[in-house]
Amino acid sequence: MIRKLTDQDHQQVLAFLSEEPSINLFIIGDIEAFGYSSESQELWAEFNEENTIIAVLLRFHQSFIAYAKGDFDTGGFVSIMKNYSQPILLSGKSDIIAKFEAYDELRLGKKQVTYFAECRTNKFLSPDDVVYKKASIEDVDQILELRKSIEEFHVREDARDVLVQSIEANTSRTYFTEVNGVMTACVSTAAENSMSAMIVGVCTRKEYRRKGLASSIMKKVVQDVLNEGKTLCLFYDNPEAGRIYKRLGFKDIGMWTMHR
Repeated sequence: MIRKLTDQDHQQVLAFLSEEPSINLFIIGDIEAFGYSSESQELWAEFNEENTIIAVLLRFHQSFIAYAKGDFDTGGFVSIMKNYSQPILLSGKSDIIAKFEAYDELRLGKKQVTYFAECRTNKFLSPDDVVYKKASIEDVDQILELRKSIEEFHVREDARDVLVQSIEANTSRTYFTEVNGVMTACVSTAAENSMSAMIVGVCTRKEYRRKGLASSIMKKVVQDVLNEGKTLCLFYDNPEAGRIYKRLGFKDIGMWTMHR
């Protein structure tokens, strides 16, 4: 049985999602931030005969995220999603999203597949003497200026508002290095919640690359987040970047598919 979730389901939903807190980072964060009765967000779950949750579907604005631990009623979720404007923006573990891709009546957005990695240990972190700072609202423009200088990055028009809002809400933090007041490298988190956080925006100004600055900042971010009892995760599609992350203690835990 699939039904819409309410506040009364909260504890059962979190218990289900918390077994994989990194994979469910976005769902957990959106529930904590917006709950079950927001116009911009809806959640559904499939329950088995023992009234145990076996799958969850989240709608946040026009984007959907699906999560399950085994077989689930994909067709039932597709019937719900078809009521919303298409193409559908859908993301989740690749093996779960593949089930939705089999439905021709569901028009999905452009597909992107990345590696999904998680860190739960600090045993690979070694101290160094790199001096870094934690960003405040006053540093937002420099963060965005640095990100825009990176060819691989796509900085949205509303990036400033989003970053300011997330810093104020404590769902994002940024650490950075600087020389003579100019930001040289930075690392951010996003979608932080009570259980997990995602590493994003790892970047270094071109003339300061190959000095290990981003790796040093990553160590600080990883240590601080782990000290708060959270797991860390990240997406990557560059094998060279993947090797750097793994030296810091990240392990691949699956593939992540996004239809945008």
